[in-house]
Amino acid sequence: MSLRDAIDNFYEGLVAEAVELSREQGDGEDFLADVMCVALNRLPSRYYRFAIDMRFYLADQELLEMKEKARVAVTEARAFVGSHNRD
Repeated sequence: MSLRDAIDNFYEGLVAEAVELSREQGDGEDFLADVMCVALNRLPSRYYRFAIDMRFYLADQELLEMKEKARVAVTEARAFVGSHNRD
């Protein structure tokens, strides 16, 4: 395992969950991947090595705030990507 594989960004999971919850009929995988990239670029990074550590040290209110930030970022990213779609 490389060092690169040893860490993750906590927001990736939150954004992936928000993308799934926002999925609409007709959303292609490329569109959703672009939405996820744009949303993640609008959020701060929260790196961790072990998910259990992140969840243990994260206060409930902070987790709720992070989920809301992810939801808002995905909503904005959907609008951005949709308005820049060149199909």
